[in-house]
Amino acid sequence: MKFPLSLFDLQGLFFGVLLASLGIVFLKSAGLVSGQTAGLALLLSYVLTIDFGPLFFGLSLPFLILAWTQRGRVFAIRTIAVVIGLSGGSQLLAELVVFDHLDPLVAAICGGASAGIGLIAIFRHNASAGGMTILAVLIEARTGVKAGWVQLLVDAAIFAVSALVLDSALILYSLAGAITTNMIVVWNFDVEQSGTGRPGYGKSGLR
Repeated sequence: MKFPLSLFDLQGLFFGVLLASLGIVFLKSAGLVSGQTAGLALLLSYVLTIDFGPLFFGLSLPFLILAWTQRGRVFAIRTIAVVIGLSGGSQLLAELVVFDHLDPLVAAICGGASAGIGLIAIFRHNASAGGMTILAVLIEARTGVKAGWVQLLVDAAIFAVSALVLDSALILYSLAGAITTNMIVVWNFDVEQSGTGRPGYGKSGLR
């Protein structure tokens, strides 16, 4: 049985998790939220006495079953590894990366960009960031609708709920971050690249 993680995929997923975790740290430090399951976990961490990591892992569990049944064992195992990495990595980086002053707009753009680049790396190495990003990848594979657009629609619903908890200015900054993340994914990722780590390597058969 082939091991589900080669060294090539391992380095890609590692850097993807690192950048996505850093994006979460930017947003959390500025009191912002993101979209998807990470955004929901961030929002709940503001109102509950539970840290982001455990919340994110718990919310991702049902979607991991979907990953296993719809995309297979390798995709599911890699996604589980990413979810664990994001849960622990975001907690660790939050202790190592501390800001004396962080402008919310800068946090939104830098956090959104970092998360977007991280997601592309994760997607290209045949995994997802857990939660609703699994659903977004599945929808693109089935319908051709870009994962970034699907994520943006989900984000809109999360931000609508966030409006009940956060200040309107923080919601707008958070929205800027989510748009940054999703447009980076829309412009720079195609589902054909999933599992290769290389652009132009997929259904076209290019090597």
